[in-house]
Amino acid sequence: MAARLVQGAVVKELLPRMKKTICYIALLFSMSVFSQDSLNDLLHRLNDEAIPYISVQELAMPKTQAVIIDSREKNEFEVSHIKNALFVGYNDFNLNIVRDKIHDKHQKIVVYCSLGVRSEDIAERLKKAGYQNVFNLYGGIFEWKNQGFEVVDANDRETESVHAFSKEWGKWLTNGIHIYD
Repeated sequence: MAARLVQGAVVKELLPRMKKTICYIALLFSMSVFSQDSLNDLLHRLNDEAIPYISVQELAMPKTQAVIIDSREKNEFEVSHIKNALFVGYNDFNLNIVRDKIHDKHQKIVVYCSLGVRSEDIAERLKKAGYQNVFNLYGGIFEWKNQGFEVVDANDRETESVHAFSKEWGKWLTNGIHIYD
């Protein structure tokens, strides 16, 4: 009987640690699986692809007349953004900012974030609000910078710095200086 009580106390003490260890193992496994994705696999897995993608090359073409919307957070935008992008944010997104700036619901709009996940969410909200010609920038500002296109800082000066969002997401930025908070 005493042995069972001791066993029960040991199990009761070890159970929280075992659960924590299992959670850590699961997290490490998911991170290793996540890190092996190609960008295409990652976006396919995280997006529902309700919004069509536009490539950075197509957006950079002189004939592409589009309003460019940055759907990252303010601190990310201030580090760097695509020149002339309209900041709308993500967590505090306010549709009225877009309505005040873009009156023509047929205007071509390209939304971007770091890679193209948050931007799809914001682009879907724009579509729901009646905007007809909305695209998601494939690979976001990371792909823009990776392909050698210019980004500017809060003072509109060209910069090599790009807010890399997190260490895990930062691996997708291969050109430029990674900035983390």
